[in-house]
Amino acid sequence: LYTFENSYCYCTEFRDRHPHAILFNILNRKDSCGLGHDNWDYSGMHNCHCEQRKLVCLRNSASTCQAASEVLVKTIHFMKSLPSFHHLPCIDQLLLLQSCWAPLFVLGLAQEHMVFEVTDIPTASILRNLLLNHQKRTNEQETDDSPTTLQAVHNLNSCLNKLWSLDLTAKEYAYLKGAILFNPDVSGLMSCKHIEGLQKESQRVLHEVIQTLHPNDHGRFTCVLLTASSLRTVAQSFVTELFFRPVIGQTDLLELLTEILFRKNI
Repeated sequence: LYTFENSYCYCTEFRDRHPHAILFNILNRKDSCGLGHDNWDYSGMHNCHCEQRKLVCLRNSASTCQAASEVLVKTIHFMKSLPSFHHLPCIDQLLLLQSCWAPLFVLGLAQEHMVFEVTDIPTASILRNLLLNHQKRTNEQETDDSPTTLQAVHNLNSCLNKLWSLDLTAKEYAYLKGAILFNPDVSGLMSCKHIEGLQKESQRVLHEVIQTLHPNDHGRFTCVLLTASSLRTVAQSFVTELFFRPVIGQTDLLELLTEILFRKNI
């Protein structure tokens, strides 16, 4: 859900001045395909870059961040509960955590059927964040900068809706998480071949489970994997800023996740 505040749009004004307005509008409609299953009402929004670039924040920040934190902790506990993951070299565990926590978290949001609302960021907060980010960039080099725009929220919601439309069982979620977690393409892995084998095994068992539960749906396995691959489009920095920055402040989220992962008996 999204509330429209201070929603004056400059796109129309720009379009009227643009010398190739027709071509400009056609090109700007390229992202409107394939979104028909989205349950949110974004009618008229996809052609408006002003709306897509709007910075948003959680409407009910305290309760939503609490629920998101619980999902994230469950995600780390899932990783720790897998003997095949626990027995990997620590460096491989860390690299897989760093690469895979965000898509696994999105899977967790879908499995828990978590919904959330966003609203415009107040202008004063935007100015404050700009000043803080400028000061931070003078002290350290930042990468993967992904602000909490309405477009990013729309992308996350699209991924969630695709997962919900599949109506995955707990077993399907579990083996799909394994297929995502054990990613042999992560750079720097010491046990790349072994991790590739773990991924193939997760995919094999997932395929068996799907065949058992849906014997007449021959395209379901492919659809599940394609949907899972789309989770990589949800940036880690966006997830961090939207769900966790209000709670952890400027603390490094990955450091917190690493501490949870390697802490005993948590």
